[in-house]
Amino acid sequence: MPHLVRRLVLFAAALALAPALRAQADHGSIVVITGQYPGLPIPTLVQGSSNQDVADLLFLRLARMGPTLSTSGDADFVPQLARHWTRRDSLTLVFELDPRARWQDGVPVTSRDVVFSFKRARDPAIDPTIAELLRSVASATALDEHRVAIGFTHWYPSQFYDATYQVQVLPAHLLESLAPAAVATSDFARSPIGDGPYRWVRGVAGQFVELAADTSFFLGAPKLDRVIFRAAADGDARMNLLLSGEGDALENILPVSNQDRVRGDTALRLVAVPSFTIGYFLYNERDPVDTGRANPILGDRGVRRALTLAIDRETMTRSIFGPDATVPIGPASLSLWVRPPEPAARQDTAAARRALAAAGWGRRGDDGIAVRGGRRLRLDVIFPNTSAARRQIALQAQEQWRAVGVDAQLEPLDFPTYLDRRKAGRFDIDVTAVNQDPNPTGLTQSWTCAGIGGSNVGHFCDPGVDSLIAAASASTDGLELWRQALRTIDADAAAAFVFAPAAMIAVHRRFDHVVIHPESFWSGLGAWSVAPGRQLPRDRVPGR
Repeated sequence: MPHLVRRLVLFAAALALAPALRAQADHGSIVVITGQYPGLPIPTLVQGSSNQDVADLLFLRLARMGPTLSTSGDADFVPQLARHWTRRDSLTLVFELDPRARWQDGVPVTSRDVVFSFKRARDPAIDPTIAELLRSVASATALDEHRVAIGFTHWYPSQFYDATYQVQVLPAHLLESLAPAAVATSDFARSPIGDGPYRWVRGVAGQFVELAADTSFFLGAPKLDRVIFRAAADGDARMNLLLSGEGDALENILPVSNQDRVRGDTALRLVAVPSFTIGYFLYNERDPVDTGRANPILGDRGVRRALTLAIDRETMTRSIFGPDATVPIGPASLSLWVRPPEPAARQDTAAARRALAAAGWGRRGDDGIAVRGGRRLRLDVIFPNTSAARRQIALQAQEQWRAVGVDAQLEPLDFPTYLDRRKAGRFDIDVTAVNQDPNPTGLTQSWTCAGIGGSNVGHFCDPGVDSLIAAASASTDGLELWRQALRTIDADAAAAFVFAPAAMIAVHRRFDHVVIHPESFWSGLGAWSVAPGRQLPRDRVPGR
């Protein structure tokens, strides 16, 4: 694990362990400020991170990821619904469910629920993305009431991860009779019944969702009685709610000036947690007008490399995301366990100009833009107008590209139009950001030849990378193979990989036992408590 990631993980762990000796904490509540109303937190129907935040408190998996965030092997996972697991053979994992687990209507959680949930998750008509990620899961079979066998098409090191992380278990007795398309408008969607540490209380559309502690939760009753996710679409509004004391926690504090505001507020602390977010300038190697042929400019690796060398990625990243963000090598977020440990190449404008000249773009017009065969070196850059961070990065890059002779025309687009343009390949450069799958096999979707026509909208295709990823995916010790694949993607300049930020999370200092999981920030809220004497009026729940 890279040093920075290890440091951040340990920092988060220290927050959790610091108050080892204390008086019994009072009951309390927390208001988590979010940008999206999380009103449909149903696994297989989840859209957006806010919905997933709520789903992670309502519905359990067989097991969750451990502190190293490794997805390889069977050991580094923490029990949830499954209290024990064994390997029957190379193609079969057997999970034994905790007999104490109950749905919040009192019905026991059984292997029937697990089998049902895998059936739904593997159905491409419900969620083609999850179904594709589970393509190597062959079967889910109930052995008895509390044992279920998960079978695989072939052996590979991340079998256990696929059997746990991708599938949250749903109540078969409530959903079996409903067609998948009917779930979103059902009574269950309006008032979900889960098996997690919190119960659904109510949701007021566009405003907030309220959850209450399940005091009979089999893994231990949460210390916080109530969790409220309060929605505010505007970033300034979210900061005002936090700083005014109307909210207790807020993730992704941006820009850096807002991080400074949090640091200056004695009631708050700023926690850096490694995230799975990665951002980059994606170069389209096909012609945006005629995708049947190579991009006349970006089809040339030398030009792509020049564009990357021309920009000061480190300054961009630090100025927008703060000192805990890094420039990645290849498509590897801060939390991806296989990310190369060495620093990325720095800006080199002289080398960028030489690379452009070698590609035939050595002559300059009167406006300073490179010219070849009577054509100016112009590139269209798209990004969603909803992202201030991507706008800032695009503006900085535009200026730096112009300095080496590139005319970058920025096109901020509304989000639906942006997605349409991206999918159709009608762009030269896409300023993109993704939340990466914790399993590096997710790289196959965007960075292999097979991904073209799907997530690989930049049309990067290198058979050597395909071979490396295939070998790494099948290896018990694939770390160096994964790193070699990432380095090769980076060296080919498939994209200019710009930022791998830590998630900067503001938390009110009145909370103890703060646990923040990188793969799901708020899933550990059941362990949080309000420090003695730090209650607010809203913390007091009648009858407690």
